Amino acid sequence: MTTNRNNSGRALAGGIALFALAWSAAGQAQDTVPAAEAEPEAQSSSGISDIIVTATRREERLQDVAVAVTAITGDSLSAADVSTVRSLTQVVPGFIGSRNMGVFQPVIRGVGSTGISIGDEPNIATYVDGVYQPESAANWIDLVEVERVEVLRGPQGTTFGRNATGGLINVITPDPSFDLRGKASLRYGRMRRDAGDYDARFYITGGLSDKLAADFAALYRKNDGYIDDLVRGGTLGDQEVINFRSKLLWQPSDNAKVILTGEFFDQNSTTNSPQPVNGNTAGRRFAGVILPTDAWQASLTSIPTLDLRRWSAALHVKLEFDGFNLEATSGFMNLRWYQETDSDASNIFLGNFPATFATESGSQEIKFTSADPGRFQWLLGGYFYQFGGHSGLDIVTSPGPGIPPTTLNLDPALSGRSFAGFAEGTYEIVDDLFITVGARYTTERRTFEQVVNGNLVVPKTAKSFNKFNYRGAVRYQFAPDGSIYASYGTAFKSGVYNMAGTSPNPVNPENIKAWEAGIKVDPFNWLRTNLAVYHYTYDDLQVQAKDASGPSYVLQNAASAKIYGGEFEAIIQPIDDLNIRGSAAYSHARYRDFPLAQSFFPRPDGGNTVAPADASGNVMTRAPKWTFNLGVDWGHEFDAGRLGVSVNTFFSTRLYYDFQNIFSQPSYTLTNASISFAPTGDRWKFSLWATNLTNEKVFQTIRVGAQATDGFYEQPRKVGVSAELRF
Repeated sequence: MTTNRNNSGRALAGGIALFALAWSAAGQAQDTVPAAEAEPEAQSSSGISDIIVTATRREERLQDVAVAVTAITGDSLSAADVSTVRSLTQVVPGFIGSRNMGVFQPVIRGVGSTGISIGDEPNIATYVDGVYQPESAANWIDLVEVERVEVLRGPQGTTFGRNATGGLINVITPDPSFDLRGKASLRYGRMRRDAGDYDARFYITGGLSDKLAADFAALYRKNDGYIDDLVRGGTLGDQEVINFRSKLLWQPSDNAKVILTGEFFDQNSTTNSPQPVNGNTAGRRFAGVILPTDAWQASLTSIPTLDLRRWSAALHVKLEFDGFNLEATSGFMNLRWYQETDSDASNIFLGNFPATFATESGSQEIKFTSADPGRFQWLLGGYFYQFGGHSGLDIVTSPGPGIPPTTLNLDPALSGRSFAGFAEGTYEIVDDLFITVGARYTTERRTFEQVVNGNLVVPKTAKSFNKFNYRGAVRYQFAPDGSIYASYGTAFKSGVYNMAGTSPNPVNPENIKAWEAGIKVDPFNWLRTNLAVYHYTYDDLQVQAKDASGPSYVLQNAASAKIYGGEFEAIIQPIDDLNIRGSAAYSHARYRDFPLAQSFFPRPDGGNTVAPADASGNVMTRAPKWTFNLGVDWGHEFDAGRLGVSVNTFFSTRLYYDFQNIFSQPSYTLTNASISFAPTGDRWKFSLWATNLTNEKVFQTIRVGAQATDGFYEQPRKVGVSAELRF
């Protein structure tokens, strides 16, 4: 761990050294008039405002990007009551914000990771202000002050690259401002069993001098337990979150800026309180078992724990020269995570899986981009990433009541590092016809060591993975507000080790080849429409499932899959006071060849029989055939102030959670709504709001294992009030 910590520190220190050298060079460059900073929104020729995005690693109009991307401003996220990255499900087509215990496992177009091992990074990559967020357990990102969120659908194997075989989430927060401004908000809500929900957020920014500015964001979020504890009485499901984040901006001249970011996140909760799905637990075999009879109930041997603490820092440097820009981004993260959950979801003790994780990671990216207008635009860069960590895993099992349990202690250590170089160029070969070609070469090395009950079972072993990925696209701008595009690209995720196993061999890398075509057009000044269709060939999928012996996990490769489908998005603004956003997504996701899938078959007396079985032709897990989003925002100015009404609805068809398509969440609908009032000439805003308005009983995940099929429900209906002050 000391070596990994030093390497992480070197990544951040390297960024500072790079700035010093580059700034020295910049001092010799001409003091030119800087390119105008892109605003979050820019007015297009239509009446609907355009969003400037960085989906191609440069600032462009959303409608001019040859990529399927949904970009949502901070105000739109607030109106839809999207306060965390996981709840983007409410507003992004083809996106499922799944979780496994404390691990965030997003899915886009049927592609998503199920791994929880250290170094088993999600294949939906998450970035915050250009900094890669590698750990699934750390990606519970609360959206305090956000400029916009971009969700790129489809493989991003060249310019972003980092394991993004399915897509990525790009969170952009505002830079500190030299003008003093801020906001503070308080929210209070109630759920079932009179469980309170409390949320306080604060943001302030301003200049410290003519060249130095800073901001500070703070969040405190807490909810009381809303899950009935059928064993001890009272409730489970409580959560408390504290989050502090600050940026420091130094702008020594018009053509240079440096931003230093620091963040602290702490969570304590019992939200990992599962209940058997349809009573399927091995605890049914024994007298005295207590089984839940409705949603939001739990009957567990002990109180579960899900605690997380994260520290992170980042340094971003941007220098503007004649003809090109230089950007360097360094990132560092330290994560400590502890969880403990009943493995059979009953009051009969049959097993437990307490686990402690400690990881550190660091990254460094250097990127050059063209700055002059012209037919040829390019970018060139390099990327370094490293991680290291260890876990303490206790696999505790018991045959039944009164029989002493046995404990298998695992103490794995994993580490790795990756180097990549990438380049992309776009050339306008004739007026309005653009050709894009990009490539990335990645070399990675991963190490693994396993200690079982104090004995070294797997001596330190290592394996390297090298891959060349590429992308090509063509886009034709047939009108000022209309373009059509087609692209083909590849992406990969390197092989990973299973920290809960004893195999010295990692699973194979997964690879994806993707076709995509789309049309983006504003046919009227009050209507924007985007359509994308895609076809994937997906090989060596890395999939995880419960072990046959109990609470542990196995990691294996599904041979191949085929996915195709499409999404349609529309924004309608018939009058200034009414904004309608809607989308529909279709996905045909099937395992094409998966002959030895870890499979689970319900037993009559509870629990599941575990055996390998052919899953070829079955629907991929967490890949609904259809999803729909509809959001309506209406507002009107009265003499006393502005009244606003917002409704956001999400619908999904059935989701499967196992390879044999036996266990599933049926189709469901989730609706959020709010009514707000802002007094005239005042900076206050008051709201009455509700989430899960119809009190739908929706599993946010289902876990299938030998001892049980269990799951966690989304929160029940929550109704509350809020007040916000802007200054």
